[in-house]
Amino acid sequence: MRRGVSLGLTLLRATALGALILLLWNPAVSRVESGVATPLVLLDASLSMAGQGGGWRAALDTARALAHGGVIWRFGDRVTAFDTLPPADGASRLGPALAAAAARGGPVVVVTDGAITDAADLPPDLARGPRIVVVPRAPFFDAFVASVEGPRRVAATDTVRLTVSYGTAGMREAGSGTRDALLAVTLDGRRLTSRRVTLPDSGVVSTELALPASRIPRPEWTALEVRLEGVKDSEPRDDARTFLLDVSPQPSVVLLAAPPDWETRFLARTLTDVARVPLRAFVAAEPAAAGGGGGGGGGGPWRDGATLAAVSQAEVAQAVAAARLVIEAGEPATLARFVPPHKGAVLLWAPARRQDGGGDWYLQPPGPSPLAAALAGAAWDSLPPVTGLVELAPDSAAVVVLTARLGRRGAPRPLVVLSERDGRRRAVVTGAGLYRWAFRGGASAEAYRALVAALSDWLLAGGEGRRERFAPVTYEVPNGMPLVWRWTGAGAPQDAALSLWEGGRERRDTLRFDAGGRELRLAPGVYRYAAAAPPSAGGGERGLVAVEMYSDEWRPAGRALAPQAGLPAVRVVSGGLRDRWWLFVLAVVALAAEWAWRRRQGLP
Repeated sequence: MRRGVSLGLTLLRATALGALILLLWNPAVSRVESGVATPLVLLDASLSMAGQGGGWRAALDTARALAHGGVIWRFGDRVTAFDTLPPADGASRLGPALAAAAARGGPVVVVTDGAITDAADLPPDLARGPRIVVVPRAPFFDAFVASVEGPRRVAATDTVRLTVSYGTAGMREAGSGTRDALLAVTLDGRRLTSRRVTLPDSGVVSTELALPASRIPRPEWTALEVRLEGVKDSEPRDDARTFLLDVSPQPSVVLLAAPPDWETRFLARTLTDVARVPLRAFVAAEPAAAGGGGGGGGGGPWRDGATLAAVSQAEVAQAVAAARLVIEAGEPATLARFVPPHKGAVLLWAPARRQDGGGDWYLQPPGPSPLAAALAGAAWDSLPPVTGLVELAPDSAAVVVLTARLGRRGAPRPLVVLSERDGRRRAVVTGAGLYRWAFRGGASAEAYRALVAALSDWLLAGGEGRRERFAPVTYEVPNGMPLVWRWTGAGAPQDAALSLWEGGRERRDTLRFDAGGRELRLAPGVYRYAAAAPPSAGGGERGLVAVEMYSDEWRPAGRALAPQAGLPAVRVVSGGLRDRWWLFVLAVVALAAEWAWRRRQGLP
């Protein structure tokens, strides 16, 4: 065979085999296409676009003109498909919309008023790519109530103290009137208290409003309204905030801290949150009376834990006698004079000065106990160590919930112990430093919450303990934001049917507690909710939630985004080699040419 024929046949065979190998491998290849393409338009659908001075109609017309019949997405608190309904989102977050648009590919145009809340957090490569069209928003002056903070649960004999933040934004017109305003708290249109305040030139300031809880006529969940009155501003929808408050005939939990420390501070805050019952704290900051560090009989003067106002020992004793759960944290000699009610529960939190303070005590996984199900799932061996333990006398009737080992070695010692005698439940926590679990956050904070919730549920079982399976994360949300719910029950989250009533109307929904099912989006209003059955039927979880008319979007805001032309419209197109038809033709032609050549040369 001539050398040229052999070389030609080899090249044809190699070409055919190479094409077949590439088709079997099918590697991805990309190419950049430039030129004019129909853009994806991101339309700002936050409430500021329809607020005072907003340009929603102009933005809508601009988006339609730029889309050229193509795709338009709405963005705000979330990214949704296009529709012509008025804006309803209570936030202006552009980041998720840009990320979704980048995954889709192609040119992007953003139509907004420039008041983007996450502008500083946008990735630079996403921020400089799209074309940005800013619809101007007319300037205006606005006075608003920024926030209301206070106790969620109080007894009828308590004083409700609300910390109210209020302020102004925008340019006030010359001669527009006085800077004085009235800050009032109302219930169903009836004024409970008020205070004359002076508005700042700009920014936010705070003040305190106090009112006796006895002015609230019904001992149940109540919606208070805190409003700025006598202000001439252009946007009235942010002049008031709603605050939900639960009033009980008497405190369900009394905390005695002698002396107070970080342990009792974190315990009171977490207990109020997870147990969802009114709590009253009394503290004795001064040491025991002279005569010795540990054994003296007299304690320092008692003070209210919320206001630090001095209270008499008789008032403390009266509160203890009426409570369903008494928490004693501190020196036993100071607390011994108060006798809990005969049928009430007691939680003893051993004093901060532990007998065994030389070393760290590491927790062991919980064994069988009434709290085992509620504590399942926590990474106990990863929690911060306990800094000391108090030795307990042996008790065959007690149930040990948690134990700890000194330096992870030696015999385990009880950390949490439960007992019940004559109908009274009692729990003892012997360790110090548990507050560090909550201070660290994350999984440690959840373990602390689980422990406090499990103890309160067990101690209050049959009384005020509700054993609720789920609860709202926040009781009030601004306009345009979703109500978020969290699972608080034992075991894996389950779907929950929920009924909500507002103004005589009922809405039914299902909380699924997955990535998106735990949110409810509602119109502004105050809603009573109940799970599985109406409130009158006496079943399921129940309470009050509110969607306020207020929104940060109503307030004047500076322009965080400026108009920009964006980068040239390019598109990266990728695909496998099997999408190239010519590669199949090449393989077939090379094999056919080799066969024909071999036949002509008389080769097999």
